[in-house]
Amino acid sequence: MTQKDLEIRLDELEMRMAFQDDLINTLSEQVAKQELELRELWEAKRLLHKQLKEVSPSNIRREEDETPPPHY
Repeated sequence: MTQKDLEIRLDELEMRMAFQDDLINTLSEQVAKQELELRELWEAKRLLHKQLKEVSPSNIRREEDETPPPHY
């Protein structure tokens, strides 16, 4: 390989590395954003579950508390 071939190859490798670094940074930012969104969704789910637990008992009686059907 000539000196010129080595320089061209080195330039190509440097460009690839720069591209990969940029891609890794972009992906890292995206993962961080998704983690925040996921945490928000889990918190919303937790609050909805809590609200559902508070509402459900007042509307639905347990089977043991139900009066039996009339006998004809």
